[in-house]
Amino acid sequence: MDALTWALAAGLGWTSGIRLYATIFFMGLLQYSGQHTLPASLAVLAHPWVIGISGLLFITEFLADKVPGFDSLWDAVHTFIRIPGGALLAAAAVVDADPGLAVAAGLLGGTLAAGAHLTKAGSRALLNLSPEPVSNWLASLTEDVLSISALWAMLKFPLLLLGMVGIMALVCLLLLPQLWRGIRRVLSWRSS
Repeated sequence: MDALTWALAAGLGWTSGIRLYATIFFMGLLQYSGQHTLPASLAVLAHPWVIGISGLLFITEFLADKVPGFDSLWDAVHTFIRIPGGALLAAAAVVDADPGLAVAAGLLGGTLAAGAHLTKAGSRALLNLSPEPVSNWLASLTEDVLSISALWAMLKFPLLLLGMVGIMALVCLLLLPQLWRGIRRVLSWRSS
């Protein structure tokens, strides 16, 4: 398999952990408009209904993610949506090449989606403790730009994207224990 295929699997998994609906919407739009050709197993993303529903959900998530407090509830619910979505998209990216690789890519995509999602959700939960909304909005806009930039890099510069995902995975590994400690402190403070 070439770097573009692995970048596609890793990029779809990772960006799904942050913005699943945006990932599906933009990839479907690129296929539909002829700007990019996806593997046959992902061509379904270009179906008008998939584009329409994912676009509507993308706009809903974009707005919901800007509301402090509600964004954490949204993230909690989407723990059960983003991670499997990332695994499925990553597996679908390589299933045409080899079903065994599709399982491996699905595991990788799910792991990357989980790391990205848990880091995002944990950091946003801590940001919600701040009384001002600006930090929340900045974090949300940064996530929007980061996920769209990652999709662009995935298609134009696959090796750059693989390096970027590797760095972000390391950052997630380093941040998750600190985020968990912060969330535990907040929960213990609120219960006392």
